[in-house]
Amino acid sequence: MKKTMTVNLGGMVYHIDDDAFDVLKKYLESIKNELKNIDTNDEIYNDIESRISELLNERMGTTKQVVTVKDVEEIIVIMGQPGDISGNSGADQEYTYRKKPGKRMYRDTDNRIIGGVCSGLAAYWRVDPTIVRIIFILLAIFGMAGVLIYLILWIVMPEANTVAQKLEMRGEPVNLSSIRDFFVNEFENVKRSFSKK
Repeated sequence: MKKTMTVNLGGMVYHIDDDAFDVLKKYLESIKNELKNIDTNDEIYNDIESRISELLNERMGTTKQVVTVKDVEEIIVIMGQPGDISGNSGADQEYTYRKKPGKRMYRDTDNRIIGGVCSGLAAYWRVDPTIVRIIFILLAIFGMAGVLIYLILWIVMPEANTVAQKLEMRGEPVNLSSIRDFFVNEFENVKRSFSKK
């Protein structure tokens, strides 16, 4: 018999056993330590917590009720070591396995003109969004197929709202270093746009 506790992670409540709680707590504290010198550390930490919550949901399914040490260790393998945030993971890294990044199709509303379908398809196929837009315009000019296909995709494709979804859309791994890089790049883009004004 093991003692369990209830934790709130990324806005979700989980029952976690004592050993798993200790491992997860140390992991999250190490992440906070690594993030202390980054300007957007609270946002990055919240997104990391949300990603861990998504991974826990995948492991819990419908029948499992308690998070175990094995679940936490699998998540650490996927997310990476806290040293990956600052690039100080070193050669003695405890986990060397990296999950191949999954690629999913989302609407990219950050670069949209109408609904983000063309920019989402372009991100998925790694091509210039202008090419995809021209194809849809040509399809629309030579028949209603382009408009119909666009509308169907707009309805069917989910919108990329979270950092994890935006990274999956581009086929990048969703781990600590990629989440950090995403926020650092966004922060730099905002700084550049303010300096131009």
